[in-house]
Amino acid sequence: MTLPDRWADLPVRLGSAVVLIGVGGAEMWIGGIGFNALVAVICGAMIWELVRMLSPVQVRLGVALAFAGGAAALALAYLPQVWGLGGLGAVVVAGGMTLTEGRRVWTGYAPVILLAGLSLIALRAGFGAGWLIWLVAIVIASDVLGYFAGRLIGGPKFWPRVSPKKTWSGTVAGWIGAGLVGWAAMAPLGAGVALVPLSVVLAMAAQLGDIAESAVKRRAGVKDSSRLIPGHGGVMDRFDGMVGAAVMLLLAGPVVGLPGGV
Repeated sequence: MTLPDRWADLPVRLGSAVVLIGVGGAEMWIGGIGFNALVAVICGAMIWELVRMLSPVQVRLGVALAFAGGAAALALAYLPQVWGLGGLGAVVVAGGMTLTEGRRVWTGYAPVILLAGLSLIALRAGFGAGWLIWLVAIVIASDVLGYFAGRLIGGPKFWPRVSPKKTWSGTVAGWIGAGLVGWAAMAPLGAGVALVPLSVVLAMAAQLGDIAESAVKRRAGVKDSSRLIPGHGGVMDRFDGMVGAAVMLLLAGPVVGLPGGV
């Protein structure tokens, strides 16, 4: 049976998602060097895709910055924070000095990618697997409910100039999904009811991460950041929401008094 056009990509998306969840879930649960290395690889891949979109002719620079960005993300887990952040800053400065195009976008987006890596590593090391799973579940729930609600309900576009496919119905469905994740996680994590609105805020940040990446792609004139993940496009296409949510948690964690502090 042939699927309607609007669902044509669903089987491939689901297959890739199963692999991503399986590998990522195992590393999140185990933690340690394996998880930290996975975060570093993801950060490096996103840096490579960012350079590829901003200045496609600078192939070698993209590879070099990808390795440097991944190394900086990994260093944050094992070096004093001042050294790790120094390495992060060095990668951003190096890209800003050597890119021939898109320097402003690089300067704004590259540090966000690397700070998201810091947030994920710190969350797993300081809070444990449960809190990390909560964050990932927020992003997945927001994305999945937004995907289905947007296609089933449709309606007015959220920001058609930047993200033509995103609808208000999908956006609000994502907030509801995140709130439900926060409610379900309260007892397992020993958290109060404040976890529910915090989950919604993180979902909003995840959606902003998606919109920000859409703006970068629109500027570059590309549909996907790359073709590394079948059915999802590139690594940035799959983790743009996680970047937004992770950075928001990095900023909001100390404010809301999460245990251990990010």
